[in-house]
Amino acid sequence: MSTRKLTVVSAGLSQPSSTRLLADRLTAATRRALVEHGEEAEVEVIELREHAHDLANNLLTGVPTGKLGPAIDAVTGADGLIAVTPVFNASYSGLFKTFFDVLDPDSLTGLPVLAAATGGTPRHSLALEHALRPMFAYLRAVVVPTAVYAASPDWGSSGTGGSELTTRIDRAAEELAALAAGRTRRNDGPAEPTPFEQLLAESQGHA
Repeated sequence: MSTRKLTVVSAGLSQPSSTRLLADRLTAATRRALVEHGEEAEVEVIELREHAHDLANNLLTGVPTGKLGPAIDAVTGADGLIAVTPVFNASYSGLFKTFFDVLDPDSLTGLPVLAAATGGTPRHSLALEHALRPMFAYLRAVVVPTAVYAASPDWGSSGTGGSELTTRIDRAAEELAALAAGRTRRNDGPAEPTPFEQLLAESQGHA
């Protein structure tokens, strides 16, 4: 069984947060789905609240400081990305947007992404379609068809979510796992070129 690198970006501000809870649910479901595709998952979770100051510095200087550089590398080097934001004023959070603003515009090209969000009311669910999906499309990532939004009522009295939320999570996770499992690894590039000396020797042998 081979391994796929799964990076999870959570933009929750509180600790604990419903955003991180949703990210963890999506991660667990994607792990299970990857196993069904014959893959294991190496998971790295990035809590953006821990990089807030470095993100502000990066906007001013253009240089990632502290642990922001490794966090960016974890995202751009992943086989699949789960990105979860709280919804503020009917859109993604400023912290979430800032992180993706500091990435190289070409760094997510072709990367499978599962977009998800949390909010207090179901009315904000369309933020996934009018804000998150267009942003990732602009970055030329491949966003899975099913986006997952969890409003406060979706978690239910148990705080674990009802069957409808679980169904959406499992469906989105399967879509991400299928894309990540079929993704060409970054070290699976073209074969090393044949050395010139070998080509010359072969051509002389045929002469």
